[in-house]
This record gives sequence, C-alpha cells and structure tokens, in this order.
Amino acid sequence: MELTLKIVSLDGTVLASSTGQQEVFLVYRKSYLDGDQIVVEASEPGHVVLALEDAIGSTAVYLLGSAFAFNIPFGAKRASYSPRAFQGDIHRLYVRKARQDEIAPRRNLALNPFDDHANTTLFPHAQANAETRGEAAFAARNAIDGEKANDGHGFWPYTSWGINRNPDAALTVEFGRPVMIDEVVLYLRADFPHDSWWERASITFSDGETRYFHLEKSGAAQSFRIEPRTVDWIRLHTLMKADDPSPFPALTQIEIWGQEAGYLQSGLRMKFG
Repeated sequence: MELTLKIVSLDGTVLASSTGQQEVFLVYRKSYLDGDQIVVEASEPGHVVLALEDAIGSTAVYLLGSAFAFNIPFGAKRASYSPRAFQGDIHRLYVRKARQDEIAPRRNLALNPFDDHANTTLFPHAQANAETRGEAAFAARNAIDGEKANDGHGFWPYTSWGINRNPDAALTVEFGRPVMIDEVVLYLRADFPHDSWWERASITFSDGETRYFHLEKSGAAQSFRIEPRTVDWIRLHTLMKADDPSPFPALTQIEIWGQEAGYLQSGLRMKFG
C-alpha cells in the first residue's frame, strides 16, 4: 500500500508532503493556519493506523476511499480537542498499513478521534440529526472520540453528544464495511445535577432488528451483550428521558465491540438465553 501525507492550505497549495510504502512519516515545521488540512492518501482501501497529532495518539481505522482530509480545528471548533493539539511550530504525523494482528482481535470498532462532519471516507463515522446549538463540544463525533471523562461538559476532555433537547434525536455510527459485533457499551454524561439521563434507549442494526436497553443514572460504563451479528451501521434512537428537572441528557461515549467480519473467531459463538 502506497501512502502519502500532505499539509494543504486553504487555497489548495501543498505545503508539505511525504510518500512511502506501507508506512510514512511527515514532520511539518510550521504553525498551522486557519483553513489548513491534513490529507491522507492511499493506493487502495484498507485498514491503517493513523496518528495526525501527537497529543491525540494513534488509532486503527478503515480508509474506504483513496483519500481523507482533516480540517485543522480553529476557534470554537477547538473545544473538543486537547489544548495541546495542533499547537506549536513542529508537528509529527504518520500513517501505516495496519497489521493483521491489530485488526483481527475483538476490539472497540467505534473509535475514531479524527472523525468530523465532513468525513465520508475514514471509518467509523458518527452522524446525528441533532447537536446542541451546533457547537463542537456537543457534536456527534465526540461520541466516538475515545474520551470518557463525563463528570463535566462543554469542553475537552468533557466532550459529549448533546441532543439539543430533541426527543427524536438519533445517532448513527457507520463502519464503512461489514463488521461482526457482540456488545454495545454506553457512557452517559454524568454532570449531575446539571444533567439528566435516559431510562431507556433503542438501537437499530443495519440488518433491520431493533433492541431496547434499560439505562441507569450513572457515569459508569453500561454494557449490553447482543447476539453476534454482521452489520454496516447501528443507530441509537428513541431515547426516553428520566423524570428529572434537568432537560440535558447527553452521551459521552459509545463503544461497539466485535471483530472484522472476515476474522470471526470461535470465541464469539456464545449462547444467549
């Protein structure tokens, strides 16, 4: 797999570029400017390990298309990133083809700290029909960014998906390819008493089935095992708010555990009563 990393300005000028086979590094010795993008190009679709910012770390993701462009966050959009991220005048980026032993095991398939609204090629990808005031601190992407601190809200590391008080709010996580899943884990935002919570939630799978889950007033992980199934996406919806004075239930993180569909192991063939 040939891989390329680029820094591209608002007017399309390539400010820096590096290309390699299977793995590539790029060191950019300037400060980012508003409008700059990080572009990842690959000669073929596949799993890659991506590290676009050293304050965020590396993540195994699936690149469906030939390129992914990430807009460097400025202004209010920085609220959902570490204050150290994308700062300074030297930046180390890398991308490499993922090894089989990294993608075959059971893992959280809903993790992508580089997701954003414009993303259509780097999976998983989260999107929602409601986000509180359209603010970055409450965007759908926050539900899959890996940040689980949930006793606050409104800024990093207290990122969350806020539903803007919409009773019909729904969050969809797309995987970009078939995956075999067996567990869903929810972290409700727990900035009580500012926050309320949901007593029940529904999840519809791309195979057409819907499951219902009862939730508790808790900031701890709430885990729900499901019969292993192959899906392309899941949708969290029909969120039933608790009878609580606060109008602000929110989701800090969703984890969806399973394996790549091509790597199903006998250990996943469990019995469900």
